[in-house]
Parts: sequence; structure tokens; C-alpha cells
Amino acid sequence: MSTIPDFVKQARDGMQKVLENTKKEFSGIRTSKASPHLLDVVKVEAYGAHVPINQVGMVSAPEPRMLTVQPFDKSLIIPIERAIRDSQLGLNPATQGNLIRIPIPALSQERRKDLVKVIHKLAEEGRVAVRHARTDALHKIKKIEHISEDEKSRAEKDVQKITDDHVKQIDQLTQGKEAEIMEV
Repeated sequence: MSTIPDFVKQARDGMQKVLENTKKEFSGIRTSKASPHLLDVVKVEAYGAHVPINQVGMVSAPEPRMLTVQPFDKSLIIPIERAIRDSQLGLNPATQGNLIRIPIPALSQERRKDLVKVIHKLAEEGRVAVRHARTDALHKIKKIEHISEDEKSRAEKDVQKITDDHVKQIDQLTQGKEAEIMEV
């Protein structure tokens, strides 16, 4: 039988996963600086399956506005290039020998505002998921029998505090990413 600390820990773990997922999604949002994580969303058709680009090549950012991909297998240069072009990231890769160069164009003000909207949408999804974890934990705590109302109330306050902390962290991530996007 689960106890109150178990439910509080489950809630904290669930909220932490949401926070990590939100960070990961934010890392895939493009800013004016090149980041190897920008290509994390790209899947390459290789060996009969769609695999993440970092499993078929070494992604790096040698310059602030340039990404490079060094394929592990030379036969994958064309599929990698195609996957990057088709990824809707607005990138145009060019091959030089065994290296794929991907220039990162500057963002227009309109595009920056669109990306901020995407960031806010992802952040709201994160906050909603955190609240779902809270609701789930509170529901489980209320169902526990043979425990005083004071203990249940204390546990509910703990879960609410954890929720508030995680929502605050998501808000801080959002502000940081927004500032990064709007930076010219």
C-alpha cells in the first residue's frame, strides 16, 4: 500500500519529467545562434528506419551561425541533407566533401514573434502537465484511509508547494528562452 510520502514523491518525479521535457522542447526552438540541439528533431531515413540525426552523424556548431554534420557513413550524406531540408526548420544544408554545412539565417522580427508564441504554447502545455500531476497526487491522497485530516492537509500543502516551484521554473525557462529569441 502506498503512503503519503510515496504520492508526494511520485508527484515530484512526474513534475520533474515535465520540466525536463519542456527544456528539451525549448532546446529545439531555433534562436539566431547555432546550437547542435537545433537538429535533435530531425529524423533521417537510414538502414530501413527513421533515426535521430545524432545517431548517424556528429553534429557541431563551429561558428555562431553555422552547424556542421559529419556523417558516420558516407552513404548517408544525401539522406541527411534531405532530412534537414524537409524538417521545416527553414535550413538549407550544403555538402563539402564528407561534411554537411548548415548556415543559420538571421531571424526576422516577425519570425521571432512567432517563435515566442510557440515558446508560450509549449510552456503552457508544461504547466498543464504539472497541474495534472498535482491533481493526480491530491486525488490519491484524499483516497487514503486511516490517516488524520491534518496529515492529508499537510501533504496537500507539500504537493502544492512542489507544483508552485515547478511552474515557477517553467516560467523562468520561458522568460530566458524568450529573451534569447528576441535578442538581435
